[in-house]
Amino acid sequence: MSQPLSDRFAIASAQKLLEAFSCLEVKPVESAAEAAQLQQALVLLSTQADFVNFGICADTPEQGLAALASYAKALGYTVAIAPHDLAAAIAPVYIKFNGQRQTYYLDSYTGTYRGVLVSYHSLVEESVNGTYGYLPLDLFQ
Repeated sequence: MSQPLSDRFAIASAQKLLEAFSCLEVKPVESAAEAAQLQQALVLLSTQADFVNFGICADTPEQGLAALASYAKALGYTVAIAPHDLAAAIAPVYIKFNGQRQTYYLDSYTGTYRGVLVSYHSLVEESVNGTYGYLPLDLFQ
């Protein structure tokens, strides 16, 4: 069944907005209005995908896991944060969240990027598929 034209335009607009944040250089969010638009675009695309994965690069486990919890909640996922991960003695960190399994792993990270990569996955090729980011760690906090 085909999507109504207005839905296709909304999805295309959301993808275009997020593509501005899909680059090697981290692009700052300029205003509260822009943050709200990004939030809406991410939520809209998550309703169209079969599942979503996150890759989070942060200075500390606490910062990264807070980003994981807020993005997961906003995009309709439940994630149980392990207390020992909050106290992990590694920094900076990389956190990979798998929306299909609703699990994550945390590891050390040597790169310079900070932020969240959001990857949408659909089983049907014509549906929403793509990776956007780096997005702000605190976008949904």
